Amino acid sequence: MAMFNPEDPDARKKLRAMFSPGQVDQSIRQAIQMCWMMLPDESRNLPELEKQFRRLVDRALKDLQDDSDAFGLPK
Repeated sequence: MAMFNPEDPDARKKLRAMFSPGQVDQSIRQAIQMCWMMLPDESRNLPELEKQFRRLVDRALKDLQDDSDAFGLPK
């Protein structure tokens, strides 16, 4: 795994160059697959998957906003 010096002003640019939108897409698809596998057999259908996945994403985004507010991070 590549390591970047946090003192390097170009570290973020170098990190972005390593990744692509495909990285985000792959992570999301893996999360969807894991959510599917975690659903009980009787609830394993696409509407329930979408409902639960969106619930988790919405909660994660709300937590991020709350943490940003609590720690005074930039929005």
